[in-house]
Formats: sequence, C-alpha cells, structure tokens
Amino acid sequence: MVKATGELEPNTAYCYLLLATDFADTCLVAEAAGQIVGAVIGYRPPREPDAAFVWQVGVLPDYRGLGLGLRMLTAWRDLPANRNCRWVTATVADDNPASQSLFQRLAHSAGVECTVNPHFTADLFPVAHPAEPLHRIGPFSL
Repeated sequence: MVKATGELEPNTAYCYLLLATDFADTCLVAEAAGQIVGAVIGYRPPREPDAAFVWQVGVLPDYRGLGLGLRMLTAWRDLPANRNCRWVTATVADDNPASQSLFQRLAHSAGVECTVNPHFTADLFPVAHPAEPLHRIGPFSL
C-alpha cells in the first residue's frame, strides 16, 4: 500500500513489521472490498505523553478526494491508545500541500488550532530532502 500511494517514502519491511506489532494500537488501516486502501501509522512520543504523532498517512489514488484521509485521522485520534491525547503532531515536507491541507482540515473539523514551526531542517537529511516543519494540532478536549 505504501508503494501504491506513490507519495509515501517507503521504509524497510522490518520497520513496518515493528510498527504493526509494537505500535499496532496507534496505527490503523482502511479497507474496501477486502483491500487496504489507506493507512495512518503513528505512535505516542515517550517525551510528550499528551501527544500522538502521525508518521505516515496514505490513501490509494482511486480513493483520494473522498474525505478518507480526514475520516482516518479522526478515527485514529479516537483509538483507545490515542483518545487521551491533547495534541496531534506530524512533520510535513514543505513540498506536500496535500498533507498540509489534511492537517489543517483536521484542526478545523475539531475546532482547534494547527500551528506550524520549524523542526527537521533540510540540512539534517543525508540526501536532498525538503524541510519538514512540525504541525501541532490542538489542544483537544479530553
């Protein structure tokens, strides 16, 4: 599914196996006709216990423009493991307006703010890569 989105940075199979086992409570998939068509992969940062971090959000091309990304993020935030978080955070590359818009829509739909601050600058990446500012959505009511 990650490769099929055409927009996510693929990681090793081992990485996804770890996420599917050790972080299964903070990840979800969307299915249609028995096929995975979208996913939200995230975790609770140990140094920020009141936040839930979105690492990857992906939707297959045929399912884009239907609101699936926002529905998945809302369901992801409502997972038992994320339900008590006051903040949703994510880094989003400067060249990714679709994801920037998705997190703005999450904030708007929940009636909270989305602030954007520098986080991972381009010089931190070993290969050419745009900066990834931190999007911080919240605070959510508990």
